[in-house]
Formats: sequence, C-alpha cells, structure tokens
Amino acid sequence: MPRLHRPKYGSLQVWPKKRAEQLIPDINWEVIKTEEKGLLGFLAYKVGMMSAIVKDETPDSMTKGKKISIPVTILECPELKIFSVRFYKNKNVVGEIIVSNERNLKRKIKLPKKIFSQIESFNKEFDDVRILVYSRLGKEYFKKTPDFVELPIVGTKEEKISFIKEKIGKTIKISEVFNGNLVDVRGVTKGKGLQGPVKRFGISLRQHKSEKGVRRPGSLGPWHPARVMFITPMAGQTGFHTRIIYNLLIIGRGNAKEKDITPKSGFHKYGKINGDYLIIAGSVQGPKKRVLLLTKPLRPTKRQLKKRYSLIDLT
Repeated sequence: MPRLHRPKYGSLQVWPKKRAEQLIPDINWEVIKTEEKGLLGFLAYKVGMMSAIVKDETPDSMTKGKKISIPVTILECPELKIFSVRFYKNKNVVGEIIVSNERNLKRKIKLPKKIFSQIESFNKEFDDVRILVYSRLGKEYFKKTPDFVELPIVGTKEEKISFIKEKIGKTIKISEVFNGNLVDVRGVTKGKGLQGPVKRFGISLRQHKSEKGVRRPGSLGPWHPARVMFITPMAGQTGFHTRIIYNLLIIGRGNAKEKDITPKSGFHKYGKINGDYLIIAGSVQGPKKRVLLLTKPLRPTKRQLKKRYSLIDLT
C-alpha cells in the first residue's frame, strides 16, 4: 500500500492559520511579469460548478480527439469602471484624483461634490500610476454594493496615462484583460470556524483504548524544552484563509446576452448570470458569491500551456 502524503495539511508555508483580514487580498504586483499591455487583474464572482463535455485536442494526450467530461467552475465578471487615479513616487502615494461619482458608489464610500476628470491637473513628480476600480453591480446582480481594488497597468509611463485617459468614464470588460488561456485565482476559502487537530491538520485517529482522547496528538511536546512548540497540531481557526490557485485553464468565455448558460431554475444559491462570464477547468476557493481576484499567471507551466480543450456542452 502506498504511503499517504499530505504536505498541505501541516505545511508551515501557509502559517499562521488565521482568519483573513479582507476578502480581496493584497498582492505584490511587481513579481508578475508579462509583455501584454493593459491591466494585470480583474474582479470576478464565483457562480458554481458544473460538468463540461469537451473535446481533448492536447498534443500527445491519451484521449486526444475524444470527448471527455471534466469539472468546471463558472465565474461571473461584471464590468469594471475607474473610480480614481493614484500616483506613486518611491512606492508611496503622492496624490490621488477621483474621476467618478456614480450614485451607487454612495452605498460604499463618501464622495466629494466635485470631481476632476482631467488627470493633467496633477503637477507633482511621480514614477508610477495605478487605478482604483470598482465592479459595476446593480439590481440584476445578487448585490448592489460594489467592490473596490487597486490594479496596476503594464507599459511605460506615457502608455499608462494614455490607457487611463481612454478608459475614464467607460467600462472595462474581462475580454480586454485576459486573452490567454491561463489565469491565477486569489481569494478567501470557506470558513469552518474552530476545528480540532484531526480536521485542521489531518493527523490520524488514535487507538480507541488510548488515554486522554482519540482525536488529539499523542504528545504536545517533550519535557525539555518545557513548552508547547508552535508547530504542534492543536485546535484553532480553520478555513477563511487567503489562498492562491495557479495556472487554471480557461476553456470558455462569453456573455449572457449572447449565449446564456444559466439553468432554468438558476444557479443554486446564486441566481442568474447577467453579464460576462468565464468557464475555468477545475475548482476555485470560496463559497458561491465569493469575490475573487483574477491575475495574469505568475509562473505558467508547460503542462498547462499545452492543454487544448474545445467546449461542447455543459451539463
């Protein structure tokens, strides 16, 4: 019988296992290198999972040319709009210009009476510029309050300013950001509250005649040093952690007005898709309606890049 190998259960790579402070995680954008111009990320909402019938066109695949069934996740991607422009100098914000004051934004933040749509009014020196965008949600979506996230732009300083001028007052679609087949998904997992070490770290159950409990470690530590080490598996917070899933494959994309994939009864615990959506092979973290941050792939692998699936049907 092969040895059980579960490195993620007690991995110190994701330590400490505590609750996430925010749903949209902070990112070190400088580590993501890409030659594609434009934004590096986009906001999406988890709709649910389905089974997809696809035709495998991957070279050297054992199922090449055959129809196979794979699990997929549906993500709805409402349009984004620029709220403000932030100017950076030596990695510090030296100024911000608000360029939008829509009515639905008053549910989230306090808006000024006057806005400046001309970014030329900023006269300080800067070496980088980013935009604060928000998701355009409304009555047709499951919530009305928009989500905000700061996104960088790839290109020279002049190209960034030109991109911002072009998009002020207009919407940004998911098709303008992701043209490739791979995407990284960042978000917060499902919360499970206080759990014991068996569920939290995957330790084995002890023999039923053991003293002082079955669902606990045999020893909390040695006599010397006379203390409990931080690596000892103990009860604590489980779930609601910030996690990243790398190199997920995009096998389909579209718009609900052009091709509606919503079942007649709607998606369970979500409802109906009204805008742009992505169909991603595999699963992503979090419950339904959880906001996720999609980014360009940090380290694309050859194995995922060579995969080719043609979507036939969703079941």
